[in-house]
Amino acid sequence: MDYPLRKSRSCIGKRSALATALLITGLCAGGCSFNLGSLGPGDKEEPKTTAAAAPATRGLSAKTDPQEAKVQAARGASLAQSGQSAEALVALNTAIDLDPYSAQAFYQRGMLYQSEKKYEFAIADFTSANGLTPQQADPLLGRAHCYLALGKNQEAAADLDEASSVAPGNAQVWMARGAAYEKLGNREKAADSFSRAMLLRPNDQPARDGVTRNGGRTG
Repeated sequence: MDYPLRKSRSCIGKRSALATALLITGLCAGGCSFNLGSLGPGDKEEPKTTAAAAPATRGLSAKTDPQEAKVQAARGASLAQSGQSAEALVALNTAIDLDPYSAQAFYQRGMLYQSEKKYEFAIADFTSANGLTPQQADPLLGRAHCYLALGKNQEAAADLDEASSVAPGNAQVWMARGAAYEKLGNREKAADSFSRAMLLRPNDQPARDGVTRNGGRTG
């Protein structure tokens, strides 16, 4: 095993840490928006995990209305995208009151909390969404971004391992997985992840840089 000069190794380490931080920031830019077309309520079994750690909504409705919940969830997502966070939160809380099995509402509220850097609340909502739709990568990816922001890199890597197995064609998952393993110091898995992202997006320069930075081959 090679042991380069200590001063050189320190400089390389600083550059690598900076590059990883910039990569994670880029991955989360714009609220980490994903396609929710397949993120539905799934079956109606009781979820194993709930958003108990998230702030309570304004009180559960006397009756459920899944259709209206979908309308409110979509409205909340639209309001969040237009920067109306307070109004978006009201709509999403209403959606969850109307349908406590709405994976979409939990996911969208998690995205809203994530954009406001309320990572623990976001993690709780992504966990609920994942419990309701366990074969979807988006809640896992959202939760992993929050873990990375909190420095919980091992937890992020575990989520991204699972996400990459259910959505191997998702380049964002591979990019985030590369960032997680790079922060953990596992250059082999980081390079492999960035390589897989590069195969999916050949012109993606951050993916190419990630491969090179971690000792992989881009050609």
